[in-house]
Amino acid sequence: MDDDQRMKGDKLILKGLMFHGNHGVLPEERTLGQKFLVDMDAWLDLRQAGLSDRLSDTISYAEIYSIAKVVVEGTPQNLLESVANKIASSTFARFPRISAIRVKVGKPQVAVEGPVDYLGVEIFRTKEDFSSSD
Repeated sequence: MDDDQRMKGDKLILKGLMFHGNHGVLPEERTLGQKFLVDMDAWLDLRQAGLSDRLSDTISYAEIYSIAKVVVEGTPQNLLESVANKIASSTFARFPRISAIRVKVGKPQVAVEGPVDYLGVEIFRTKEDFSSSD
């Protein structure tokens, strides 16, 4: 199944998550920290949850949120690519029912000459991307 096929179907959506973290390559980013914005989509079959109306048949948004929080507020990384990848790998490790995940990480306070909403990265990973590296 290719990525386009995986991105069709059921997914959990988390948008506009905000955390304070100390990621970046500049010394002041590591000491002062800054705000990070995270959006996530997690693909999994939600048909049973739709029929049963039971939390046990889906995945709690709050639990996925807590993974992003732990990563962003945790050990500093140089690159947003690494932050996004850690969120994805931690989410797959905790929830093997997820087949694919999209993680977007943005920094609204960046040292560029001009106004921006944020600069960041977006990654898309499948469960196989992490299981094949074990």
